[in-house]
Amino acid sequence: MLKLNAEIDALKGVGPALKTKLNNRGVRSIEDILFLLPNRYEDRTILYDIQNAPINEHVLIAGKIIESKILFYGRRSLFVKIQDDSAVLNLRFFYFSRSQLQQFKKNTHLICFGLLKSNGKKFEMIHPEYRFIESSKAFKLDDKLTPIYPSIEGIQTGRLRNLVGQALNIMRTSQPNEYLPEYILKEIKMPSLPEALTNLHQPPANLKHADINEAMRSYKERLSFEELLANYISLRQLKLLAANTTADSLQDGKNEVSQFVQTLNFQLTAAQKLVCKEILADLNKPQPMMRMLQGDVGSGKTVVAAIACLKTIANKKQAAIMAPTELLTEQHMESFSTWFAKLNINIVKLTGGQKKSIRENNLRQIEKGEANLIIGTHALFQEGVIFKDLALIIIDEQHRFGVNQRVALREKGSQSKKQPHQLIMTATPIPRTLAMAAYADLDSSIIDELPVGRKSVETLVIPNDKRPSVIERVNDACTKGQQAYWVCPLIDESELIKADAATDRYEYLKKIIKPLKIGLIHGRQKQAEKENTMRLFKEGKIDLLVATTVIEVGVNVPNASLMIIENAERMGLTQLHQLRGRVGRGNQKSHCILLYKKPLGSLAYDRLSILRETNDGFVIAQRDLELRGPGELLGTKQTGLPQYRIADLMRDAHLLPKVQKIAETLMHDFPNKTKKIIMRWSSDDQHYGKV
Repeated sequence: MLKLNAEIDALKGVGPALKTKLNNRGVRSIEDILFLLPNRYEDRTILYDIQNAPINEHVLIAGKIIESKILFYGRRSLFVKIQDDSAVLNLRFFYFSRSQLQQFKKNTHLICFGLLKSNGKKFEMIHPEYRFIESSKAFKLDDKLTPIYPSIEGIQTGRLRNLVGQALNIMRTSQPNEYLPEYILKEIKMPSLPEALTNLHQPPANLKHADINEAMRSYKERLSFEELLANYISLRQLKLLAANTTADSLQDGKNEVSQFVQTLNFQLTAAQKLVCKEILADLNKPQPMMRMLQGDVGSGKTVVAAIACLKTIANKKQAAIMAPTELLTEQHMESFSTWFAKLNINIVKLTGGQKKSIRENNLRQIEKGEANLIIGTHALFQEGVIFKDLALIIIDEQHRFGVNQRVALREKGSQSKKQPHQLIMTATPIPRTLAMAAYADLDSSIIDELPVGRKSVETLVIPNDKRPSVIERVNDACTKGQQAYWVCPLIDESELIKADAATDRYEYLKKIIKPLKIGLIHGRQKQAEKENTMRLFKEGKIDLLVATTVIEVGVNVPNASLMIIENAERMGLTQLHQLRGRVGRGNQKSHCILLYKKPLGSLAYDRLSILRETNDGFVIAQRDLELRGPGELLGTKQTGLPQYRIADLMRDAHLLPKVQKIAETLMHDFPNKTKKIIMRWSSDDQHYGKV
């Protein structure tokens, strides 16, 4: 007798080729295919008369062929006309064979299923499913809604329906493992796993198509709950794993930190002092710190990082800072070199764009322990980088990295069974809902105030046709000694995307405002060219910097007071807020102008209006989450944000408090079940291997 844990090719009709296609979609066992849920359902339980069938819905209609021919005007198509007692229906096929034409014989009966359209009194279906029937026989209707499964290349939905049907039959004799105890299911008021799976794949016979979403909600929530639970438990166990691991207790350095703070030419805010206290307390402990530092653009996270690094180095240990771009790495090098200039601290840089000789020399210093502070890109955790005594890792702009990458860097610092402390920094404020799901392995510190004297940036929303007046404003500001950014979403002009390109705008502005010194920076330039342009801009030798979003993070030019962003309607709120944060760092009043292309829809205008109304990054992040979803907000492709099979963080956010509560119960009372839940949902995720 087949069991659900058998490989998928144990099902009838699954050969090597089909097995490979299913494996590539994450379907390896018979049980796995039960978690491949239908995208939607079709109602083939009612046979409609043509005249009375609902328009713009998928319906089942039977009739007799009264005409069939190939039409050549417009797009070549196969045209079939059928009739029942109420009206005539036209069927149109744009992809067909000669044999199909021969099948559609006059007076032949067929039944078809498709989207019914109406043009006046004419009814039409494009590419319906169809089957020939004998008029003398009563056609047997389905007794329940038909599930339509997600598209998998080379596998028809009917084949998937057959395989799921086989798996459901096996489930009835070989129940899936129910990892949630019965009393917990009652407490959270959810159905059992077999009940949920059965109803999702085979909806009740009496269920109407209009009621399907509401009827399926509790069953889908049952699966979403378990998937969210698997992810949350895995992250919590990563944290517990750290708590059961030893780290260097960095007890020294109190005086060095105190003296450093006194030498700064600015006062730390109350929020900065609080988070420093939390971080320094963590560094004193013999367990590795796992803390996320959230702070809005310009709130002063970098100086907090410097204080953590100084304490680490005072204990004769190494600290490493990982940034997502070489530009941000260069910015950190400049800041830390200035702050630590008189402290005899050796800072080295490690990036992919370095000359081989410089890189090899830096690697040697890192391995020998001569380098106290190492600042770099993802090159820090690549093969060949050996630290002598790494005790602190700081990851800047966490949303550009993932769980797997921070685990990889942590492993670089593992010596004699000790783990380095970790501080994760982000200028993308993370709504609580998302933080619960994505960063449950981290403690959280928040800098929720801006430095004294930091002026808020005034934001204006202006259509493209007002660009000449904006250019005049830029010219006026730069002539008075200020500097400006002009940001475009693309490097070169694209035929597919009608958005302003940085290279075109650079050439155009050079012609229009010749007196200004204008620079260009984008991601395709060589690192030396980008660094030279940024250096000239910081030194005031460039008045206007035309750039792509490569300058989103890390650039600090206090004299820049004007930010122009083209095609703002194409960007997310959080990204726009990040770009806006590049100005307003000096003493003068700063402005951000969001240029948009007409016509601007009401939703897009509402989005841009949010930026005009608030400078609060947490408010903006919450609205961005609501509008674009978690993957867009955090940049799913760059991060380790889970690629949920069934759960949806926006739709299922209300489940997270229950998930937290039940996770703690399971980890305490049923530790064996937690591992099985993780393996069911996340067996391919690398970072779970550390749990």
